[in-house]
Amino acid sequence: MNWLETDTENCPVRRTLDVVGEKWSLLILREAFNGVRRYDEFRQHLGLSEAVLADRLRKLVAAGVLRSEPYREPGARTRHEYRLTRKGVDLWPVLLALKQWGDTHAAEPDGPVLDIRHGGGCGSPVRVVVQCEGDERAVLAPRDVTVRPGPAARPRRTG
Repeated sequence: MNWLETDTENCPVRRTLDVVGEKWSLLILREAFNGVRRYDEFRQHLGLSEAVLADRLRKLVAAGVLRSEPYREPGARTRHEYRLTRKGVDLWPVLLALKQWGDTHAAEPDGPVLDIRHGGGCGSPVRVVVQCEGDERAVLAPRDVTVRPGPAARPRRTG
């Protein structure tokens, strides 16, 4: 079975996009990775409508990407903060890859808006790469890999 004979309904890229494939969802995740937790902060910093923000936060919580934690300021009603779950943290390389692509192909003339560096030691810029599990030094390009249907692949339905 080759790619064109494969059913794409169960594709993991498609399923991922069902969860985070909308612009505002990715921007909410960017905010969460940069320390934004509260609804009002998301709304203020992103400039989106309350309805859209509430909908996206609800979907990200339902998908297990964010979790909602109640908090209460003295004299105020209970509200919620939104924190990344393990599933959400696993999206960090995806956002970094999008940033990296944007810095290369949709850059500001003055340079990157965010400067992400290794904070634990050398201070060098951070970048996303694709590497071989068998040889971690091997950084791969699309031409360096073979792709074939995996065990969950199903034949495409015709007609």
